[in-house]
Amino acid sequence: MTLTEPASSDAPAQRPQLSLGTAAARNLATTTKSEPQMQGITSRWLLKMLPWVQVNGGAYRVNRRLSYAVGDGRVTFTTSGAEVRVIPQELCELALLRSFDDVEVLAALADRFEQQEFQPGDVIVERGHAADRICLIAHGKVSKIGAGKYGDESVLETLADGDHFTYRAILESEDYWEYTVKAITPCTLLTLSQDSFEELVGRSDSLRAHIEAFRANPQPDQDEFGEAEIALSAGHEGESDLPGTYVDYETTPREYELSVAQTVLRVHTRVADLYNHPMDQTEQQLRLTIEALRERQEHEMVNNRDFGLLHNADLSMRVPTRTGPPTPGDLDELLGMVWKDPAFFLAHPRSIAAFGRECTKAGIYPDSVDFGGHRVPAWRGVPIFPCNKIGISETRTSSILLMRTGEDSQGVVGLQQTGLPDEYEPGLSVRFMNINEKAIINYLVSAYYSAAVLVPDALGILEGVEIGREG
Repeated sequence: MTLTEPASSDAPAQRPQLSLGTAAARNLATTTKSEPQMQGITSRWLLKMLPWVQVNGGAYRVNRRLSYAVGDGRVTFTTSGAEVRVIPQELCELALLRSFDDVEVLAALADRFEQQEFQPGDVIVERGHAADRICLIAHGKVSKIGAGKYGDESVLETLADGDHFTYRAILESEDYWEYTVKAITPCTLLTLSQDSFEELVGRSDSLRAHIEAFRANPQPDQDEFGEAEIALSAGHEGESDLPGTYVDYETTPREYELSVAQTVLRVHTRVADLYNHPMDQTEQQLRLTIEALRERQEHEMVNNRDFGLLHNADLSMRVPTRTGPPTPGDLDELLGMVWKDPAFFLAHPRSIAAFGRECTKAGIYPDSVDFGGHRVPAWRGVPIFPCNKIGISETRTSSILLMRTGEDSQGVVGLQQTGLPDEYEPGLSVRFMNINEKAIINYLVSAYYSAAVLVPDALGILEGVEIGREG
């Protein structure tokens, strides 16, 4: 008799399955699913916070009181290696050369500027010394420092690329600097001496006539904002003669035409017919397309060179940071410019983070405010909204905007036209175009928009905001 023993095995014995497995059951189940997600969707605070003005006829005209140009624009330069040269025609940004059109003389004048380099802390001009030159800032940042009320030094102004001081130094003799100018960062300046300027004036009849006319003709009466003055009288007694006046208007006011962002959405009829439950495929395609259009709309309203806010701030309403990173003092300076009912700051999220770091260094803890259930940071009670459409340069700098909003406040407004054919949202239409020979449905999706700054002091910009400095 032979006995056979069962073979031993270390593997556990498998038990028979007693119920339906999950893998098979999933084939019969309706999976719970989300709507299609899109990382590019942002909060779009600018579109939410701007008051929108109905624009019939596709254009919005901003009528203003007559303003006089005072020649305080920025000058542009060209570089060749380390050599910097002012563009001759850009010298017309100086008040004494405004409207001077002799290109040859401007070129000769540009050639007479001398390039100088300064390091942080260097004194460029000193208060009380002879004022005998004009200085153009090609690159860098400087502080104008004057005497305060109680004898201490006070920073009067911070100047940066393209600014200048002062053209009057080469017009007057035996005058003296009323302030000291120090370099904050490494600076490149172009300077023109009074002797060199007067020598060219003596050789050029056209320049001499222009300068004589500039000295002889007084500047038109204007208020502190550069607008034509309205003559008034107050506090008189008896029967004094009252001044007569009128309000002068700009004869060529600016008009903003509505811009458009468009795309053609394509959906195959087979997808629309068969795969529309539990979610309508056409509706989801349209939703994400509209989100992308709105993102582009906000980008254009910030960056467009024609109507974008970054390019439409008045030069007098742009200020550089004092030290690089955005400090509480920098935001206070912005508030000092847009002081009439400021609505909100707008900054890149990394700029907001940089501001938070500077506050932490100073032992300051900004408040936050509630907007529709959202807690957002604020400074002096003015909310700071994030906007990733404000760019960051290659040198890791950005800008911070502060604005007053609304027509009643003479602020910044958004422009749109509602009541469009096939309107899907205010200012946005979705039009059925056709079904082509490949059974693809085409929809034209269009968004119309623009933005306008009603008066210059409604929008201020803090420029050169460093976001990556380690401290």
